[in-house]
Amino acid sequence: MTRPGMIESRRALVQGKSMSVVFTEVGEIEIPARVIDLDTFRRWVHSLDVPEDAKVYWIGGEVWVDMSNEQIFTHVDVKTEFVRVLANLAIKKNLGRVRADGALYSNEEADISVNPDAIFILHASREEGRVKFIEGRKGGYVEIQGTLDMVLEVVSRRSVTKDTELLLHAYWKAGIPEYWLVDARKSPARFDIFRHTREGYVATRRRDGWLKSLVFGKQFQFVESKDRFGTPEYRLEVK
Repeated sequence: MTRPGMIESRRALVQGKSMSVVFTEVGEIEIPARVIDLDTFRRWVHSLDVPEDAKVYWIGGEVWVDMSNEQIFTHVDVKTEFVRVLANLAIKKNLGRVRADGALYSNEEADISVNPDAIFILHASREEGRVKFIEGRKGGYVEIQGTLDMVLEVVSRRSVTKDTELLLHAYWKAGIPEYWLVDARKSPARFDIFRHTREGYVATRRRDGWLKSLVFGKQFQFVESKDRFGTPEYRLEVK
């Protein structure tokens, strides 16, 4: 179920009779033998056995574990800018809600339970039951199920395969209309909007550097510059 080839090469996997142990840069996570499918993964990941700061995913029958810290300029800052702009836009147009990472997202058709860098849910999607919020055992809502309207992933050194291959296919299977993918590890930063079609995701064509989002009804351009300290600075422009 959990194969080293599907986990980043820095991880070593030891199979035991009762559990698997994934060794990370900062410790280890024990994966009980009872974790055999999406439902058992979800029950386990909501338990107290999983560290709060662990990034643990279920993607197509595989458990992924990432305990590394996010790079500040090429990941955290990028994610922050997208959430800032899109959240304000959604509020201004009364479209729906943008949420940063932290909420577990599961979809049975795609066989995934993941924590995207950001998501967007139209008010209409919630009203029509295309998404639902799952309450935790001790109160509060801890998980979202169904079909999101947009999902954002920011590529890091350890997430290339997950973001550009596995999730590209999984989010399509989940029926998500738009997959936004950003890679700022090299300059200039790369920003794509993938649009859902019958055959798979298709990259939106740029027009004078702008990408159109059918979900938001706007065009976007991701601009990279330097701040006064010489470190990367990003701006998501909208028109």
